[in-house]
Amino acid sequence: MTNGNIVGTIDAAELALGTFALFFLLLVVWLRREDRREGYPLEDSLTGRPESEGGPISTASAKTFILPFGKGKVSFPTWDREPVNIAAKRRENFGGAPYTPQGDVFAAGVGPGSYANRAKFADLDAHGNPRIIPIGDLAGMNVAPASTDPRGLPVYGADNAKAGVVTDLWVDRAESVIRYLTIDTGSTTILAPMAMAIVRKDRVILNAVNAADFAGAPVPAAAGEITRYEEERIVAYFGTGYLYANADRMEPLI
Repeated sequence: MTNGNIVGTIDAAELALGTFALFFLLLVVWLRREDRREGYPLEDSLTGRPESEGGPISTASAKTFILPFGKGKVSFPTWDREPVNIAAKRRENFGGAPYTPQGDVFAAGVGPGSYANRAKFADLDAHGNPRIIPIGDLAGMNVAPASTDPRGLPVYGADNAKAGVVTDLWVDRAESVIRYLTIDTGSTTILAPMAMAIVRKDRVILNAVNAADFAGAPVPAAAGEITRYEEERIVAYFGTGYLYANADRMEPLI
C-alpha cells in the first residue's frame, strides 16, 4: 500500500500548490513589466528628465505594434520621445507644485489645457475611413427631428457676447453623434467641441471661453478631415477657458 507521496513527504497536493504559487508569482512579475509601456519612462517631477529604467521587475522590454491600414509602427516604452515644453512656471520648487501659465494662457499647455501628442492622422473606423467628418459628406445622416438643429444658430461665449454662427456639424460615423460644431466667427471658421456646447432653441451657448477667444482656436490643416492630434489641441484650447478664460475662474471659491 502506498501513502500517496511522490518523493519523500511531498505528495500531489503539495506539488500542485507549489506550482500554482510559482505561476502566480511569475504572472505578477509579467504584469508589472507589461503595464510599463505607454506613458513610460516616467519623468522627474522637478527636472523633467526621464527617470532610470529601474530593475528587471519594473522595466518592460520594448514592444513594437503594427498599426492597421498601413499607418506604420509604434514602439513602447519610448525612451527617445520628444520632450514636451510648456509655457508655464512652477509656483514652488517641489514635486506636485501647481503651474502658472506664462504669456498666452491658451498656449501654455497646462491644467485643463494639457494635451497628448496623439497621432497626426485621422481617427479611423473599422473600414479605414475617417470617423469624424462633416455631416454633409455622409449620406443618410441627419439631426433627429425631435432635436434642435444648431446650424444657423448664433453662438455665445462665457461673456454672453456673440462669438459667431454655427454653419456645419462634424459627426462620428461610427457612433452617430455630433462631435464638433463648425462656427463662423466673422474672421475665420473654427471647430468647437459639441460636448461643451448647450443647444437652445434660439442659440448655442459655449461658455468655456469668451467670444473674442473663439477666433484663436486651432483649426484642421486639411479640409474635411481632422487628425487625432488636432482633436487634442482643439479640446485643450476650449478646456483652457474653464480655468483661465476669466480671472474669477482661476482661484478657489473659498
